Amino acid sequence: MSQNETLDASQDAGTGTVVAIRGGVVSVRFSEPVPRIRELLYAGKIALEVAALEDRGVVRCIALAPVKGLGLGTLVRATGSSITVPVGDTTLGRMLNVFGAPVDNQPVPATSERRAIHQLPPLLEDRVVRSQILETGIKAIDLLSPIERGGKTGLFGGAGVGKTVLITELINNTVQQHKGVSLFCGIGERSREAEELYREMGEAGVLENTVMLFGQMNEVPGVRFLIGKTALTMAEYFRDEQHRDVLLLIDNIFRFVQAGSEVSGLLGRMPSRVGYQPTLATELAELEERITSTRSAAITSVQAVYVPADDFTDPAAAHIFSHLSGSVVLSRKRASEGLYPAIDPLASSSVMLTPSVVGQRHYDIARAVRRTLAEYEELRDIIAMLGIEELSAADRLTVARARRLERFLTQPFFTTAAFTGAEGKRVTIEETLNGCETILEQTEFEQNESEYYMIGALPEVVV
Repeated sequence: MSQNETLDASQDAGTGTVVAIRGGVVSVRFSEPVPRIRELLYAGKIALEVAALEDRGVVRCIALAPVKGLGLGTLVRATGSSITVPVGDTTLGRMLNVFGAPVDNQPVPATSERRAIHQLPPLLEDRVVRSQILETGIKAIDLLSPIERGGKTGLFGGAGVGKTVLITELINNTVQQHKGVSLFCGIGERSREAEELYREMGEAGVLENTVMLFGQMNEVPGVRFLIGKTALTMAEYFRDEQHRDVLLLIDNIFRFVQAGSEVSGLLGRMPSRVGYQPTLATELAELEERITSTRSAAITSVQAVYVPADDFTDPAAAHIFSHLSGSVVLSRKRASEGLYPAIDPLASSSVMLTPSVVGQRHYDIARAVRRTLAEYEELRDIIAMLGIEELSAADRLTVARARRLERFLTQPFFTTAAFTGAEGKRVTIEETLNGCETILEQTEFEQNESEYYMIGALPEVVV
């Protein structure tokens, strides 16, 4: 399916000719009228987006497909509009590209409604500013790093620590509990990972209420730079027209910044700090500020974040962090111990974890859990060298509580039930708080710590 067939480009708004090709940047000369910034052009089947006015009658464009076969003098057709994509229920269960064209070997979504991908953020008067948390049913997240409804949460984790499983469970719980819609936006994803995620979500039964969009690693930087706006346009339709809450998962938001840097370099802009584009803050804000709560519903985003060389002062990382309201850190150490989800309780945080938002009881229990686990971490070296018998009675009680808390914060997922044979558990915040409070108050434990492993609420263990 060509891009021409998926975009309504029938309106001929003028023609021009290619006068220069510099990598992925194409200069086109037009007589009147000259295309506008962000207008979509076609050189044969190659889509171009106007990025700048180079000279009188000459526009500089970013290629949205490989320019192989393009030559000087090639005829270019203006469409009179920017990129538009299909929106609505017909996109659910589909895997699409930046143009809204299918990449899952199925027909084009049957909808007559399309939206331009370049939109302004909601007006301040339309935003809902009250702080609310999105209950996920996942104990470790709801207790220690609650997700803000209409906010942005960063998901930090490498390969093999359960990131994909956590993403599919978040999608499943959002669909089942909040009757919402989920969108997965892969920016700079490996083709293999995209295929695996598509199949896993289909097997887990969450695909029918999900839209998947990919600007893959092998595609030109213009596609990777715009795919996030395509995803947001579809999410905004569900929020504003259907009044449905949306969970938007982006993997990886750093690749969006990276693609913007490539585009900026191709356009000849002078780089700023560490080689990033001078418009880094503006471009990131254009994307992130569209993710918010309105009177209609909310778009809540969980974004995977890659930190170059673990340097948190990197300009890209610093600008991304300024938009996040929380962070969920996945630990390879916890994954190796079989503690899934492998969320690091000490490294994860959220601005929502304050008494004014979650309540004093939730805040106090979360602090006590963190304090107990931190004390246990300090005692690990002593236990490894001398053994637990050498600890004082108070320290042994701390270890007993911490090891049970670690196991209690594990949880079987619905999306892995078909593979593990363990029925998934969704736990309310109240059940999580009651369980942690009981463990923290106990001075003697009759049950082995293994009985706290992979359960839902604490009443499953006779305490």
